[in-house]
Amino acid sequence: MKFSITSTDKNSKARAGVISTDRGEIQTPIFMPVGTQGTVKGVNQAELSERIKAQIILANTYHIFLRPGLDVINKAGGIHQFINWDKPMLTDSGGFQVFSLSGIRKIKEEGVEFRSHLDGSKLFFTPENVMDTQRIIGADIMMAFDECTPYPCDYNYAKNSMQMTHRWLKRCIERFDSTEPLYGKSQTLFPIVQGSTYKDLRKESAQFIADQGREGNAIGGLSVGEPAEMMYEMTELVCDILPADKPRYLMGIGTPENILEGISLGIDMFDCVMPTRNARHGFIFTSQGIINIKNEKWKNDYSPLDELFTPDYSKAYLKHLIKCNEFLGASIASIQNLSFYLWLVGEARKHIIEGDFCAWKKSTLEVVSRRL
Repeated sequence: MKFSITSTDKNSKARAGVISTDRGEIQTPIFMPVGTQGTVKGVNQAELSERIKAQIILANTYHIFLRPGLDVINKAGGIHQFINWDKPMLTDSGGFQVFSLSGIRKIKEEGVEFRSHLDGSKLFFTPENVMDTQRIIGADIMMAFDECTPYPCDYNYAKNSMQMTHRWLKRCIERFDSTEPLYGKSQTLFPIVQGSTYKDLRKESAQFIADQGREGNAIGGLSVGEPAEMMYEMTELVCDILPADKPRYLMGIGTPENILEGISLGIDMFDCVMPTRNARHGFIFTSQGIINIKNEKWKNDYSPLDELFTPDYSKAYLKHLIKCNEFLGASIASIQNLSFYLWLVGEARKHIIEGDFCAWKKSTLEVVSRRL
């Protein structure tokens, strides 16, 4: 994987770049739709590629490991072949499940013991077998195994967790560097900065991650309940330490405001379930503002849902579909929201290159953040 910076913004730390992989280029800043189980919910791969213009999507190691299982993925020739997706993919390591499944897991130095949320069977994830699993899945970008700490988090717990994440990273790197891709395409490993909301821990972790010299780096453990200003403060602090010539990935973020603020702080890559999850509940992001399509005011509104992205369906029709729990409603809403997110980062990139990013960001947020 290679990364080149095309332009930088003179009034912020925003930058436009290109990530080159064996499966194609990714123009940054970029938003990556989340396909936890090998599918972006409600959207097929042709729509993802041609209509939404997704350049890279995610899958989740823990969920793919459980279903359909590594044997199925391996026999298919990897995740790309299995789901019919020829563009880049990234896999989370399962580290977020260390956070989200706290009630059914035990953390040890060797790794994490899980109880499957499906049938209660015992699983054990280690830095080594997580690398092996992601090799079998075949993602272009693999994430290191880490612990995502909750918020609020005791300082000593955060420090011990961060140090364990660093030890796990060393084991991930050793396993990754001693193994080869299985499907003829190169893979790369991103370490993850942790440290909760403590400045000294974040600085220590960012420096440790930077010192590993990998091809890209990620920032984890944010957007887990802390105030937005604290998230931005930690992000800026870490971005000032991580190498500028490597892509920076802020994991699990977030709202349009979060993304534009992250871009201004020097982040290149984002992912979040918000566009599709909110879509299924009738919460729609549009180029003119935010719509709760369940509100009665849209019942007789026959204007297009969004002239830019969904001109072929009216607000009234989408309200009807969502109210009736029709699958088509969730699909239309998901395509709309993802199209908006990809448009947003694409416009940010354009204005970074044109040199007026900060002015564009301010005026755009005023429009897209308002409730209609």
